[in-house]
Amino acid sequence: MLTHLSIRDFAVASASELEFGPGLTTISGETGAGKSLLVDALGFLSGLRADSGMVRHGAARAELSAEFDLCDAPAAAAWLREQEFDDGGACQLRRTLRADGGSRAWINGRPATLSQLGALAGHLVEIHGQHEHQALLSRGSQLALLDAFGRHGPQLAEVAQAAAGWSALLRERDALAHGGDVGERSAWLAHQLRELEDEPLDAEAIAELEQGHRRQAHAAGLIASCDAALEALGEEQSLSRQLQRLRGDLARGREHEPRLGEVDGMLEAAAIQLDEALLLLQRIRDDLELDPARLEELERRLGRLHDLARKHRVAPEALAAHRDALAAELDALERASERLSALDGETDAAAARWRQAAARLGAARRQAAAELGRLTTGLIAELGMGGGRFEIALEPQPEPRPDPQGAERAEFLVSANAGQPPRPLRKVASGGELSRISLAIEVAALGLDAVPTMVFDEVDSGIGGAVAGIVGQKLRALGRSRQVLCVTHLPQVAAHGHAHYLVSKSAEAGVTESEVRRLQGRQRQEELARMLGGIEISREARAAAKRLLADVD
Repeated sequence: MLTHLSIRDFAVASASELEFGPGLTTISGETGAGKSLLVDALGFLSGLRADSGMVRHGAARAELSAEFDLCDAPAAAAWLREQEFDDGGACQLRRTLRADGGSRAWINGRPATLSQLGALAGHLVEIHGQHEHQALLSRGSQLALLDAFGRHGPQLAEVAQAAAGWSALLRERDALAHGGDVGERSAWLAHQLRELEDEPLDAEAIAELEQGHRRQAHAAGLIASCDAALEALGEEQSLSRQLQRLRGDLARGREHEPRLGEVDGMLEAAAIQLDEALLLLQRIRDDLELDPARLEELERRLGRLHDLARKHRVAPEALAAHRDALAAELDALERASERLSALDGETDAAAARWRQAAARLGAARRQAAAELGRLTTGLIAELGMGGGRFEIALEPQPEPRPDPQGAERAEFLVSANAGQPPRPLRKVASGGELSRISLAIEVAALGLDAVPTMVFDEVDSGIGGAVAGIVGQKLRALGRSRQVLCVTHLPQVAAHGHAHYLVSKSAEAGVTESEVRRLQGRQRQEELARMLGGIEISREARAAAKRLLADVD
C-alpha cells in the first residue's frame, strides 16, 4: 500500500508531501490545475521514460519519492529479497529527472535501473488511465487477472510443475543429442582404454618397474660392491673377529671398572648388527645377476609408459587417473545411448502430463472467462455504456511447448456500443471509456489480482448524473479490498472517497504553481459544492454537497 508520496519541482508543483491510507482516495481540482500530476508522478516512479519537460521551469531537476508498506504486497517483498534490495517491511522508490533529460533511480536507497524500478512497481501499483501506462493493456496482466478471478492457483501450479518436468527432459535430450556421434566416440575411447589397460599403471607398479630397471642397469657395479664387502667381512682380520677379541680383552678388566660392562654391551650389539648385515648382504648378492634380456625388457616397458604419457599429454604417474577418467566417460556414453532411447518415452509421457494439466486449466479458464465477461458486461452498462459488451478470448498457443502459463493466452475484447463487434481492449480509442471499462473489470474481479494499489485517472470522463454516483459506489466498493486512488472531476465520485485531496494552482510573480492539500470537514464540503455549482458557490450547492456526503456515510 502506498503510504507517502513526495514531489519536488515536478511539472508545476514545487513541493508536495502526501500521506495515504487504505480505502478510496479521491483527487479533484479545477481544469488545468494539474489533477493528474500524482498519476504522472507514480508513472515516472514506475519506470516510464523520463521527459525533461516535466522538470519545473527554472529548476535543475525534479525529484519524486514514494513509500510503500509491504504487508499487502508479498510479491513485491519476494522480488526485493531476490534482487537484494530488501530493507525490512517498507519500500521506497526514488527518482530524479534532470532538466537536460538525464535521470537516476533508487530502490531503498540503492541505485537501480529503470527496468528494475518498473519490475518492482509492477508488483505495487496498477495505473488505469488514458495513457500508455494503462495496466490492463498488457496481455500478461489480463491472463493473470483471469486466473486470479477464477482462483486457478492449484491448476497453474500443476501446469507449471508439469512444464518444468517436460523442459528438464527436453534439455537432457538436447544435451545428449548435441554431444556428437556417440558410437564413434565410444569406439575411440574403447581403443584408448585397451591401450592403457595393457600396462600396469598404478603408482606402486611404476615405482617397482623403475627400481628394477635401475637395479638391472647397475647390476655389474652392485655385484662387485657386494662381493668386495662379503670378502672383507669374511677375512681372518674381519671386523666381526676383531670385535670378539676386543670384548675378550675388556672382560678381564670389568671387575675393576664396572663401566666396561656397558661398553661390552655396546660392542655385543654392534657384533649382532654386523652379523645381520652380512646375512642381508649375502641375500642381496644372491639376487643380483647380469641379465641383458631382462634389462632390455625393463627398458622396453619404461619406454612404452613414456610413449603413452606423451600421447595422452600427462605425466607417467597420472596415467592411471587418465585411464579411469576414460573408463568413466566410456561408461557414461554407453549409458547415454541407453538413456537417449529411454528419454523419448519419458518425454512423450511428460508432454502428455502437461497437456492434460493444461487442458484442465484451459477448461477452468473458459468457465471463468464467461463469468467475468458476464459480470463486467453488466457493470459496463451500469457505468453509462449501455449496449456495451465485454468478452475474453482464449487463444491457443501455436505448437504448444512446455509453457508454465498453460496452452492459451487471454485477450480482453470490448464493444463500447451496441451493434459494434468487440475489439481488443488495447485498441479502445476513448480514454474515458478505457478507464471505466478497467474499473468495471476490476470491480467484477473484486480486486483479486495481487497488486495492492490501483490508480484511476479520469475514470468518470464523459459521464454524469446517476452514472457518476454508481462509479463512485463501485470505486468505494473496490476500496474495501484494495487501496484505490482516483482523479475525478465529478462530485458524485469525489464524495465516496475515504480521503479527499484538492489540487489547486496559483500564479505568483508570473510563475504558475500547483498545490496539493488534504481536505477535512467543511473544506471538503466546500470543494464538492464548487464541483457542483462552479466558481460562484450557492447555498443550494452547499446543501447538495452536504447531502452527497451524508448519503455516502
